[in-house]
Parts: sequence; C-alpha cells; structure tokens
Amino acid sequence: MAEQRRNPDGVQEPARPAQPPGKGTEAEGKAAEDPGRLWAEVVATARRTVADGLVVGTSGNVSARLDNLVLVTPTGVPYDRLTPDDLTGVDLTGRQVLGALAPTSELPMHLAVYRTTDARAVVHTHAVHATAVSTLVPELPPVHYMTCALGGPVRVAPYAAYGTDELAGHMLRALEGRSGCLLRNHGTLTYGATLDQAYDRTAQLEWMCRVWLTASSVPGLTPTLLTQAQLDEAGERLKGYGQRR
Repeated sequence: MAEQRRNPDGVQEPARPAQPPGKGTEAEGKAAEDPGRLWAEVVATARRTVADGLVVGTSGNVSARLDNLVLVTPTGVPYDRLTPDDLTGVDLTGRQVLGALAPTSELPMHLAVYRTTDARAVVHTHAVHATAVSTLVPELPPVHYMTCALGGPVRVAPYAAYGTDELAGHMLRALEGRSGCLLRNHGTLTYGATLDQAYDRTAQLEWMCRVWLTASSVPGLTPTLLTQAQLDEAGERLKGYGQRR
C-alpha cells in the first residue's frame, strides 16, 4: 500500500510504495528522482534558513536541480505558506515549465551556477554577519580551517542590482574554484551536491564571518590568520573527514 509522509516541516510528500527489504539503495535513488519529493526538500531547506536566522521574511532563495529541471522557491511568498501544490520549476534557459507562481527574482544567479558547475542545489541568504563582512573586505580573511570546505578564502562579488545578469556574472567570477561566495552589500550564495551540503556551507560561511567580526572587534588586537600552507594541510585532512559508506 502506498504511504503518505510528512517531513519535519509539515510538507506532505507524494505517496510512494513501500519497498521490500534489500531494496533501500534502489528506492532512495528513485525517490531522489521524484520532483514532488525534491520540492518538499527545497521547501524544508528554505524554512530552515528562516528558523536559523539566515534570512528574514522572504529574502533569500533555494533551488535544486533534477536533470534539466530546476525547482526553485517562488518570489515574494513566505516559506511557511508553501505547499506541495506550489511546486515551481524552470528549465535551464529560465522558461517556466512547472507551477503557477513566478520563480525567485534571483533566478539568473541560480541558473548561472547550474550551467557552469556540477551543482545539484543552491542556497542564497541574507545572513547578517556574512552581509556585514561583504561591506568591509574583498575576501573573508582565513580565520578558520573550514575555509577549505568552500575551496579556499571566500571572495566578495562586486555589487550589482539584485536579479540581474550583471550580478550573476560577478558571482560566477567570485565562485571560481570555490563552492561559495559573498555578494557585496547583499548576502551569500553557496552550492553543493545536495541541499544539505549547500545549506551546511551557507551556515559554515555565516559562522566564519561571525568569528572574524568578533575577533576584529577587540580593541588593540588583530586576529591571526592561517597561512596558505596551513590551509593546504587542513584541506587534505578534510578530504578524509567523516564516515565511510
């Protein structure tokens, strides 16, 4: 019998048949190919950015790619109001192919990432500390070894009006060799192989910005920064971090 599921944020996921023992990997693969299920994950991730204080109101946006389809949060709609019926999707040219709600105004940035990288998910936020850092420096100083998790010192893309191709171009240059960047006087953008990875990179970037701002605010003292050699060593060690499956 098919079963109805709800994720922790209350978004109902499409019915799917129960799988027999020993079919877990195959079942997970098929589930990942389901636009309805992926949409539920997009909405859950968007709600998480609000719950964790990375965005306010409807600022920021989230997307995920499924083949040539990009599921993306719609513009101007509070995340807690989104339902399974609000699924919004475009192709890689930006043509809307699913849903009635208009996609995010930042669609040019999302599509630019998908066209030029192997990203499967993108998270854009207006996180407070990261946005503050974007107004101060051209690159986040390497105050912590987790800099390596984003490919190296995080660059700040020059300012351009939101939703423009100009901003998307600045962002792509800041992302070269990186999986995240700051957007001057605007916020952050990170990408990953999954929504969880893209979100974790956003959260890590905000945390590092907060660390640097906190350390920099101590009168008479200057934060120590990691050298390139130290970053290279940390990067190699991070490649073996975590559980092997």
